Amino acid sequence: MVVSDGMADDVTDYHKSEIGRRHSWHGMKALVKRILSWRVPHYLVRVAATLAGGRIRRERLPAPAHVKSVEARMAGVSFVMNRPDRCIIAKELYWGRGVRPRSEDQLALDVFATVARDSKLVLDLGAYTGIFSLLAARASEDADVHAFEVLPEVAKAALDNVVANDLLTRITIHTEGVGKDGDSACLETGTGGSALPDFYSTEFYFEKGVHVPIRSLDSIFEAFPESARGAKTAMKIDVEGTEDVVLQHAQVFLAANRPDIVCEVLPGRANTAGVEAALRPHGYRFFRFGEQALTEHEDLIAQEPFRDWLFTTKTADELRAVGVSVNE
Repeated sequence: MVVSDGMADDVTDYHKSEIGRRHSWHGMKALVKRILSWRVPHYLVRVAATLAGGRIRRERLPAPAHVKSVEARMAGVSFVMNRPDRCIIAKELYWGRGVRPRSEDQLALDVFATVARDSKLVLDLGAYTGIFSLLAARASEDADVHAFEVLPEVAKAALDNVVANDLLTRITIHTEGVGKDGDSACLETGTGGSALPDFYSTEFYFEKGVHVPIRSLDSIFEAFPESARGAKTAMKIDVEGTEDVVLQHAQVFLAANRPDIVCEVLPGRANTAGVEAALRPHGYRFFRFGEQALTEHEDLIAQEPFRDWLFTTKTADELRAVGVSVNE
């Protein structure tokens, strides 16, 4: 999640805004989800979900409060994630029995594990609680993994997951945003809600909070050791609509490393023209994730239901050669 300062004086605080009230169910969301996470109510929720079959998306239902962690099992590796009652991704793993329930979401993870497996450098921008970082560290024996999360409370949760998996020597958590040098974000230090948020962006403003720095990817790359230059690199970007800013200020890095990039492209938010302009000079191709395979597109589109893309300099045949499913 990457956000920036410079809000107008008349911008409403997020928690007082209509979108904030909707996200909190007008103040009732935390209470309702807390009750449904108790043992007996949660048992009734599971029974109702079973009877409803595919009419209910289980991953949107609360996880039980007494379950403190879940095990992810994917791409031939395993790791744990804490607090499925608060972490949206861990909750999905709980309901999906170790994988993400939506096949296109799981495919993005599987492909990322494939491109990270022989990478020496992995960057996770908008890491949330760190599932892509944890997967990459398990899939690759020696990749140097860096996770960037701008929301302090979420970054703490990501660090807890790194500790739970004994990966402190492999993964570095950065509590900062990635975008344009000199920007900063004023963000709340404790959400107090029913879940750790994964949707904050530049449209949200907080009257009280802590200022978090934002750096360009080129500045970050400049501080890396010389061995990182030209190293095989995998990167994930999930920054709620500011992908163009991230990539426009990463031109030196892109030219040197040409990373394989798994990126979320949100309808209504993404500046697809800006993303294309930042990537095309480096020879990038655009592959959209589907339920079972990727499909190459000449142009980038932001359209439901499939939001995730692979940006890569590899051809379709080269992706197939490393085990990635690509439609003809």
